[in-house]
Amino acid sequence: MRHIAAAAAAALATAANVAGAQPYPVKSILVISPVQAGSAGDTTLRIVMQKMAQNIGQQLQVENTTGAAGLIGAQRLARAAPDGYTIGGVSDSTVTYVPLLQKRSDFDPLSALEPISLISSSTWVLIVHPSVPARSVRDFVTLAKDPKRKLDYASAGLGGSHHVVMEMFNAATGIKLNHVPYRGATQAAVDVQAGHVPVMFSALAVVLGPIKAGRLRALGIANDKRTSLLPEVPTIAESGVRDFAFSTWTGLLAPRGTPRPIIDRLQAEAAKALSDPSVREKLQALGGNPQASTPAELAAMIRGTTAKMLKVILEAKISIE
Repeated sequence: MRHIAAAAAAALATAANVAGAQPYPVKSILVISPVQAGSAGDTTLRIVMQKMAQNIGQQLQVENTTGAAGLIGAQRLARAAPDGYTIGGVSDSTVTYVPLLQKRSDFDPLSALEPISLISSSTWVLIVHPSVPARSVRDFVTLAKDPKRKLDYASAGLGGSHHVVMEMFNAATGIKLNHVPYRGATQAAVDVQAGHVPVMFSALAVVLGPIKAGRLRALGIANDKRTSLLPEVPTIAESGVRDFAFSTWTGLLAPRGTPRPIIDRLQAEAAKALSDPSVREKLQALGGNPQASTPAELAAMIRGTTAKMLKVILEAKISIE
């Protein structure tokens, strides 16, 4: 995105001191991660926070607060003091379609939270346990349509990304799999590896190692392009599911009312961390696409993703009931 480097430099200069003569930050910052430790969003967040802490000279302590597909952590963030010492690394689903699916009209993300910066978007993949007799998306769809079989799929929880993308896939292919929700992506992926549940969609960061080790089989990339990390795996759209595409992103947010100089300082530090070659390399090695944004750009992404996914939810008749 244009002008981010210049904006970051300006913000660092103008936000060196906030709240009068009091420098910021003068103590450690709590970073709420509304998802399970080891999930793609959590791993991405920890990589970026570690670099930001080194640059700022204060700890950015990541703490997982899970449940309700990220809403519990997001609501904890919204209730925190707007002083810059509590921020959150939140997946797009939590601030876009999870409140819609869970009918939480009492939680309006853009009224309750202050956007800071985008961090990264993620590559998603359809995976199965190696015992599943399917080596392609077409094979799997044929298998799932067999009336003699009843296949389960795992997700990280009701209304979250894993649930929504599989229901999109069900609607696009005419299959119907039984949903088995877990409390987080990490445990769901562990149970697919163990063969307790045969299939799930996952962010590549969580399952790349098991795929490489042969403990999971990748059938298709959900994004609109193949990934260089698994170049032999076609996209789902290439595999015959027309126009199918799905990805997620993670952003930094703060409680509404956090002073603008603090938001600007944090945005500048996020942009600085994301421009570091070692950080970019780590994120890209996990299938991430590191990218900073301005607060206004992140707010626009939240509004745009909400509108897009509302349309998807209605067309695919996705429900958590």
